[in-house]
Amino acid sequence: MTNPFFELRKPRNAPVFAKLPTAPKNASPVPRLTSLYHTDAAGPYGDRRYPGNCSGELIKDLLTYFAPANVLDPMTWSGTCRDVCQEMVIPCTALDIREGFNASDAAAYADLEAFEFIWAHPPYWRQKLYSEQPGDLSRTSSLDDFLSGYGQFIANCASRLQPGGKFAILMGDYFDTRHGYVPLVYHTKRLAFAAGLEQHCTDIIRFSHGASSSRKTYRSKFIPGLHDVCAVFVKPERNGDAR
Repeated sequence: MTNPFFELRKPRNAPVFAKLPTAPKNASPVPRLTSLYHTDAAGPYGDRRYPGNCSGELIKDLLTYFAPANVLDPMTWSGTCRDVCQEMVIPCTALDIREGFNASDAAAYADLEAFEFIWAHPPYWRQKLYSEQPGDLSRTSSLDDFLSGYGQFIANCASRLQPGGKFAILMGDYFDTRHGYVPLVYHTKRLAFAAGLEQHCTDIIRFSHGASSSRKTYRSKFIPGLHDVCAVFVKPERNGDAR
Protein backbone atom coordinates (compact mmCIF):
# COMPACT_ATOMS: atom_id res chain seq x y z
CA MET A 1 0.00 0.00 0.00
CA THR A 2 1.41 3.37 -1.00
CA ASN A 3 1.76 6.21 1.46
CA PRO A 4 -0.28 9.20 0.20
CA PHE A 5 1.83 11.63 2.20
CA PHE A 6 5.01 10.28 0.64
CA GLU A 7 3.53 10.48 -2.84
CA LEU A 8 2.59 14.14 -2.30
CA ARG A 9 5.98 15.13 -0.96
CA LYS A 10 8.13 13.21 -3.45
CA PRO A 11 8.77 15.10 -6.72
CA ARG A 12 8.25 13.11 -9.89
CA ASN A 13 11.47 11.51 -11.15
CA ALA A 14 13.31 12.67 -8.06
CA PRO A 15 16.75 11.06 -7.60
CA VAL A 16 17.08 8.43 -4.91
CA PHE A 17 20.10 8.59 -2.60
CA ALA A 18 21.27 5.92 -0.22
CA LYS A 19 21.76 7.01 3.37
CA LEU A 20 25.09 5.60 4.51
CA PRO A 21 25.86 4.64 8.10
CA THR A 22 27.89 7.11 10.12
CA ALA A 23 31.51 6.01 10.35
CA PRO A 24 33.15 6.05 13.78
CA LYS A 25 35.81 8.72 14.25
CA ASN A 26 39.35 7.38 14.50
CA ALA A 27 42.96 8.31 13.73
CA SER A 28 42.72 7.39 10.05
CA PRO A 29 44.39 9.95 7.74
CA VAL A 30 41.56 9.26 5.25
CA PRO A 31 38.22 9.46 7.10
CA ARG A 32 36.21 8.81 3.92
CA LEU A 33 37.97 5.47 3.38
CA THR A 34 35.47 3.05 4.89
CA SER A 35 34.00 -0.32 3.96
CA LEU A 36 31.59 1.54 1.65
CA TYR A 37 33.49 3.50 -1.00
CA HIS A 38 31.03 5.69 -2.85
CA THR A 39 33.17 8.47 -4.32
CA ASP A 40 32.03 8.97 -7.91
CA ALA A 41 34.89 11.25 -9.02
CA ALA A 42 37.43 9.56 -11.27
CA GLY A 43 40.15 12.16 -10.81
CA PRO A 44 42.71 13.16 -13.47
CA TYR A 45 44.27 9.71 -13.57
CA GLY A 46 44.56 7.11 -16.31
CA ASP A 47 42.10 7.05 -19.20
CA ARG A 48 38.40 6.44 -18.53
CA ARG A 49 37.96 5.21 -22.11
CA TYR A 50 39.76 1.98 -21.20
CA PRO A 51 37.40 -0.89 -20.40
CA GLY A 52 37.05 -1.42 -16.66
CA ASN A 53 39.14 1.63 -15.77
CA CYS A 54 39.05 2.30 -12.02
CA SER A 55 38.85 5.68 -10.35
CA GLY A 56 42.25 6.83 -9.16
CA GLU A 57 40.69 8.29 -6.02
CA LEU A 58 40.45 4.86 -4.37
CA ILE A 59 44.12 4.18 -5.09
CA LYS A 60 45.06 7.61 -3.78
CA ASP A 61 43.14 7.04 -0.55
CA LEU A 62 44.75 3.64 -0.03
CA LEU A 63 48.23 5.06 -0.58
CA THR A 64 47.50 7.95 1.77
CA TYR A 65 46.36 5.49 4.43
CA PHE A 66 49.22 2.97 4.11
CA ALA A 67 51.97 5.45 3.10
CA PRO A 68 54.22 2.93 1.30
CA ALA A 69 57.75 3.74 0.20
CA ASN A 70 57.24 2.10 -3.21
CA VAL A 71 54.43 0.60 -5.30
CA LEU A 72 54.01 -2.12 -7.93
CA ASP A 73 51.16 -2.14 -10.43
CA PRO A 74 51.61 -5.28 -12.58
CA MET A 75 48.46 -4.68 -14.67
CA THR A 76 48.64 -0.94 -15.27
CA TRP A 77 46.37 -0.73 -18.38
CA SER A 78 45.89 3.05 -18.81
CA GLY A 79 48.31 3.95 -16.02
CA THR A 80 45.88 5.09 -13.31
CA CYS A 81 48.01 3.89 -10.40
CA ARG A 82 51.15 5.26 -12.02
CA ASP A 83 49.53 8.70 -12.39
CA VAL A 84 48.43 8.71 -8.75
CA CYS A 85 51.92 7.74 -7.58
CA GLN A 86 53.47 10.43 -9.74
CA GLU A 87 51.25 13.05 -8.12
CA MET A 88 52.05 11.72 -4.63
CA VAL A 89 55.78 11.38 -5.42
CA ILE A 90 55.85 7.66 -4.65
CA PRO A 91 58.18 5.45 -6.74
CA CYS A 92 55.96 3.20 -8.86
CA THR A 93 56.81 0.28 -11.13
CA ALA A 94 53.96 0.05 -13.65
CA LEU A 95 53.94 -2.95 -15.99
CA ASP A 96 51.48 -4.30 -18.51
CA ILE A 97 50.93 -7.29 -20.77
CA ARG A 98 50.66 -5.00 -23.80
CA GLU A 99 54.29 -4.08 -23.15
CA GLY A 100 55.40 -7.71 -22.85
CA PHE A 101 54.98 -8.22 -19.10
CA ASN A 102 52.99 -11.39 -18.41
CA ALA A 103 51.82 -11.01 -14.81
CA SER A 104 51.02 -14.73 -14.58
CA ASP A 105 54.59 -15.76 -15.46
CA ALA A 106 56.78 -16.21 -12.38
CA ALA A 107 59.93 -15.59 -14.44
CA ALA A 108 58.74 -12.06 -15.26
CA TYR A 109 59.23 -11.04 -11.60
CA ALA A 110 62.80 -12.28 -11.28
CA ASP A 111 64.45 -8.85 -11.57
CA LEU A 112 61.88 -6.86 -9.58
CA GLU A 113 62.66 -5.38 -6.18
CA ALA A 114 60.52 -5.98 -3.11
CA PHE A 115 57.55 -3.65 -2.65
CA GLU A 116 55.68 -2.24 0.33
CA PHE A 117 52.41 -1.96 -1.62
CA ILE A 118 50.99 -3.70 -4.67
CA TRP A 119 47.86 -2.55 -6.45
CA ALA A 120 46.05 -4.87 -8.86
CA HIS A 121 42.85 -4.56 -10.86
CA PRO A 122 42.77 -7.89 -12.72
CA PRO A 123 40.21 -8.89 -15.36
CA TYR A 124 36.91 -10.17 -14.02
CA TRP A 125 37.53 -13.22 -16.18
CA ARG A 126 35.81 -12.54 -19.55
CA GLN A 127 33.66 -9.57 -18.54
CA LYS A 128 35.94 -7.20 -20.49
CA LEU A 129 38.49 -8.24 -23.11
CA TYR A 130 41.70 -6.27 -22.72
CA SER A 131 44.25 -7.35 -25.29
CA GLU A 132 45.19 -9.97 -27.87
CA GLN A 133 48.40 -10.89 -26.06
CA PRO A 134 49.13 -14.48 -25.01
CA GLY A 135 48.70 -14.81 -21.26
CA ASP A 136 45.94 -12.21 -21.01
CA LEU A 137 43.64 -13.60 -18.29
CA SER A 138 40.58 -12.06 -19.94
CA ARG A 139 41.16 -14.38 -22.91
CA THR A 140 41.21 -17.68 -21.02
CA SER A 141 38.66 -20.09 -22.46
CA SER A 142 37.70 -21.87 -19.24
CA LEU A 143 37.21 -20.91 -15.61
CA ASP A 144 39.82 -23.48 -14.56
CA ASP A 145 42.40 -21.87 -16.86
CA PHE A 146 41.54 -18.41 -15.54
CA LEU A 147 41.83 -19.47 -11.91
CA SER A 148 45.10 -21.27 -12.59
CA GLY A 149 46.63 -18.16 -14.16
CA TYR A 150 45.05 -15.87 -11.56
CA GLY A 151 46.39 -17.97 -8.70
CA GLN A 152 49.88 -17.86 -10.20
CA PHE A 153 49.59 -14.10 -10.59
CA ILE A 154 48.69 -13.66 -6.91
CA ALA A 155 51.53 -15.95 -5.85
CA ASN A 156 53.95 -14.01 -8.06
CA CYS A 157 52.95 -10.72 -6.45
CA ALA A 158 53.17 -12.22 -2.97
CA SER A 159 56.75 -13.25 -3.74
CA ARG A 160 57.70 -9.60 -4.41
CA LEU A 161 55.90 -8.21 -1.37
CA GLN A 162 57.97 -7.14 1.63
CA PRO A 163 57.06 -8.71 4.98
CA GLY A 164 54.33 -6.49 6.36
CA GLY A 165 53.59 -5.18 2.85
CA LYS A 166 50.04 -4.70 1.61
CA PHE A 167 48.46 -6.12 -1.55
CA ALA A 168 45.17 -4.52 -2.67
CA ILE A 169 43.14 -6.40 -5.28
CA LEU A 170 40.00 -4.90 -6.83
CA MET A 171 37.77 -7.71 -8.11
CA GLY A 172 34.12 -8.22 -9.05
CA ASP A 173 32.07 -11.36 -9.49
CA TYR A 174 31.16 -12.68 -12.93
CA PHE A 175 27.99 -14.03 -14.50
CA ASP A 176 26.99 -15.47 -17.85
CA THR A 177 24.24 -17.84 -18.93
CA ARG A 178 26.66 -20.69 -19.61
CA HIS A 179 28.63 -20.69 -16.34
CA GLY A 180 26.11 -19.05 -14.03
CA TYR A 181 27.33 -16.94 -11.15
CA VAL A 182 31.09 -17.11 -10.59
CA PRO A 183 32.17 -15.74 -7.18
CA LEU A 184 35.53 -14.29 -8.19
CA VAL A 185 35.87 -12.32 -4.93
CA TYR A 186 35.70 -15.61 -3.03
CA HIS A 187 38.30 -17.15 -5.35
CA THR A 188 40.54 -14.10 -4.88
CA LYS A 189 40.61 -14.66 -1.13
CA ARG A 190 41.04 -18.40 -1.47
CA LEU A 191 44.02 -17.97 -3.80
CA ALA A 192 45.56 -15.21 -1.69
CA PHE A 193 45.40 -17.35 1.44
CA ALA A 194 46.94 -20.23 -0.50
CA ALA A 195 49.82 -17.88 -1.41
CA GLY A 196 50.53 -17.28 2.29
CA LEU A 197 48.80 -13.90 2.59
CA GLU A 198 46.36 -12.79 5.28
CA GLN A 199 43.46 -10.39 4.99
CA HIS A 200 44.52 -7.10 6.56
CA CYS A 201 41.27 -5.16 6.98
CA THR A 202 37.59 -5.03 6.09
CA ASP A 203 36.51 -5.47 2.50
CA ILE A 204 36.06 -2.15 0.72
CA ILE A 205 32.83 -2.25 -1.29
CA ARG A 206 33.34 0.13 -4.19
CA PHE A 207 30.18 1.52 -5.79
CA SER A 208 30.44 1.07 -9.57
CA HIS A 209 29.86 4.64 -10.69
CA GLY A 210 30.29 5.09 -14.44
CA ALA A 211 30.11 1.38 -15.34
CA SER A 212 29.27 0.82 -19.00
CA SER A 213 26.66 -1.81 -18.05
CA SER A 214 24.56 0.86 -16.31
CA ARG A 215 23.87 2.45 -19.69
CA LYS A 216 22.60 -0.76 -21.30
CA THR A 217 19.17 -2.36 -21.49
CA TYR A 218 18.93 -6.14 -21.16
CA ARG A 219 16.07 -8.44 -22.14
CA SER A 220 16.91 -11.01 -19.48
CA LYS A 221 15.91 -10.71 -15.83
CA PHE A 222 18.64 -10.54 -13.17
CA ILE A 223 19.66 -8.65 -10.04
CA PRO A 224 22.26 -6.10 -11.22
CA GLY A 225 25.58 -5.91 -9.40
CA LEU A 226 26.47 -2.30 -8.65
CA HIS A 227 29.75 -2.83 -6.84
CA ASP A 228 33.05 -4.60 -6.79
CA VAL A 229 35.30 -5.43 -3.85
CA CYS A 230 38.75 -4.22 -2.90
CA ALA A 231 40.36 -6.77 -0.60
CA VAL A 232 43.60 -5.76 1.14
CA PHE A 233 46.01 -8.54 2.05
CA VAL A 234 49.21 -8.46 4.07
CA LYS A 235 52.34 -10.57 3.92
CA PRO A 236 53.00 -11.75 7.48
CA GLU A 237 56.11 -10.50 9.23
CA ARG A 238 58.80 -13.07 9.86
CA ASN A 239 57.88 -13.11 13.55
CA GLY A 240 54.26 -13.82 12.64
CA ASP A 241 52.99 -10.36 13.52
CA ALA A 242 51.67 -8.69 10.36
CA ARG A 243 49.94 -5.84 12.17
